[in-house]
Amino acid sequence: MTDHIRSGHNIGSLFRIADAFAISKIYICGYKVDVQHAEIKKSAIGSENTVEWEYFEDITLCLQELRSKGVVIMGLEQTTHSIPIQKMEIDSERPIALVFGNEVEGISDNAMKFIDDFIEIPQWGTKHSLNVSVAAGILSWEIVKRLKF
Repeated sequence: MTDHIRSGHNIGSLFRIADAFAISKIYICGYKVDVQHAEIKKSAIGSENTVEWEYFEDITLCLQELRSKGVVIMGLEQTTHSIPIQKMEIDSERPIALVFGNEVEGISDNAMKFIDDFIEIPQWGTKHSLNVSVAAGILSWEIVKRLKF
């Protein structure tokens, strides 16, 4: 799920990640995007046509809907309560929604209220930041690896 992600290249990459790991759906929240835009199509290379997606102007409405369906909501964000990715626990009996925040601001305060677990990718460099699509790929792989292997 995107929370005001502005880059078409990042959105397209999220479609590729969803396709690669058989993620059932992408929720695009906040900024309205044209999935057929050249930037998205360039990085999605066709996956924008095969991965199901839905747009929500307000991310909190999307999160409320998912929570009412028993979905575990995990946010990729560095907070004082973040769990290092290698220590996160996955309940294979419940569906999971992953929230990826804006490239500069991260996950919005409104969305943070709905997140069950904050996951952090440990980093030792000076920036302590990864591109959202790179981080999404790492987290998605880690979850799939634990569920499928």
